[in-house]
Amino acid sequence: MARSIIGLGVRNMAAQSSQMLPLETPVPEFSLPSTDGSLVSSADFAGTRALLIVFVCNHCPYVIHVRHDLEKLYEDYSPLGVGMVAINSNDIDEYPEDSPANMRERAEEWGWRFPYLFDEDQSVAKALTAACTPDAFLFANGLLAYRGQLDSSRPNNGVPVSGADIRRAIEAVLAGDVPDPEQHPSLGCSIKWKPGNDPLYLTDDL
Repeated sequence: MARSIIGLGVRNMAAQSSQMLPLETPVPEFSLPSTDGSLVSSADFAGTRALLIVFVCNHCPYVIHVRHDLEKLYEDYSPLGVGMVAINSNDIDEYPEDSPANMRERAEEWGWRFPYLFDEDQSVAKALTAACTPDAFLFANGLLAYRGQLDSSRPNNGVPVSGADIRRAIEAVLAGDVPDPEQHPSLGCSIKWKPGNDPLYLTDDL
């Protein structure tokens, strides 16, 4: 069973780790609504040098911990041709704090300028074997080049938030290199699956 998060003040949270989708998996096709009312699709990023997809939600303490660094990633790498989206796949019937209306509020509060998308049927999360928030996936030339943690910082572990792991991967891609295949899973709140929609790829290793 996934272990409960202790002392983070969030109800019904459970920790889960990245499933580490095989590298070179193609980016899935998607078209999802954004907090600004538009539809954002994978095709919109066809001309980018890389695409970073990060699964997040509004209330997860692990996401709140890195919220400013996510915007800093966009600020630093968007001008260099890196596309970026955040995706919320949580069941909003059970977790109404993750509703699209609240997504808009959080994006504004946190100063996010990249698209924040709602994966209502959870199909994009399943296509990428997403398991937790945050869970990062970096694609180059349409193929998965990195997946896992942003860095080794976690709430209350004393490690400064830096985005070091994902930044090394992005820099490698921008230099025309392949990121180091030794990559580390993220740890965060489990994605909140709709009843009966739990994916088969999840493990009980936590």
